[in-house]
Amino acid sequence: MVYASRYLRLMSPFMMGPDVNAVQNRLKELGYYQGAVDGIFAPATEEAVRAFQAQAGLEADGVVGPATWDALGMGEIPPARGNKRISIDVQKKILNLSENNRLVKTYPVAVGKPETPTPTGNWTIIEKQVDPGGPFGARWMRLSVPWGGYGIHGTDNPSSIGKAASHGCVRMYNEDVIDLFNRVEIGTPVRITGRVDLGRILGLGDSGDDVIQVQNQLAVLGYYGGDIDGVYGSQTQDAVRAFQQDQGLDPDGIVGPLTYDRMQQVYDMALGARQP
Repeated sequence: MVYASRYLRLMSPFMMGPDVNAVQNRLKELGYYQGAVDGIFAPATEEAVRAFQAQAGLEADGVVGPATWDALGMGEIPPARGNKRISIDVQKKILNLSENNRLVKTYPVAVGKPETPTPTGNWTIIEKQVDPGGPFGARWMRLSVPWGGYGIHGTDNPSSIGKAASHGCVRMYNEDVIDLFNRVEIGTPVRITGRVDLGRILGLGDSGDDVIQVQNQLAVLGYYGGDIDGVYGSQTQDAVRAFQQDQGLDPDGIVGPLTYDRMQQVYDMALGARQP
């Protein structure tokens, strides 16, 4: 229920990938990072992230989430070009490639989970990388989404294709992503459509699947011990307030954008989540 690509942070083993590479590149451009741009989130990268966050007036926690991505900026974005277009339907979980307004090919894809949806909108391919490996599979094509490290990529989990399974990226079978990679260039426009539920502002008396999600996350984090019933009662409100207090947020017992984002980050970290 929050637009957030995977939270980049110091873990053991180290997080690796083209999204880390993008952060290192940008930090180097801005003068905060002097190490190798190797796509490995090691202590030197965390130290550079903390320094940047402190200078930017952000919480210097060394975690690259939406606010840090947005503050880093993207540098120069290549202009849209070419006669090919990519369109992705997050509800149908398909990617269409067209050329001169004629459909060329359709591929099945995996998209973001309900709690971390794929960002809808009009984007551009701004980077291409061969063999990023691991969960990114055989190819990587970064999208111009300013608040995250989102891309179209392969996978090491082919059974996830056709499902809402990612942290917001668009996954493809490796043979399909290689085919698409060879057909498009940097600057190819990408339009992502479909219904995305970013969650209501929740408070006492609300009910629904979004409340269930909040209760589940709070239960995993040790704040909530009641029934997972989708009803925002006083026990859920107290758990939200305790979480907000511990995270330095306004403990108003209301789940809004800041609380959603922080809860997802802390939840990911508690589970050791690292999949894009």
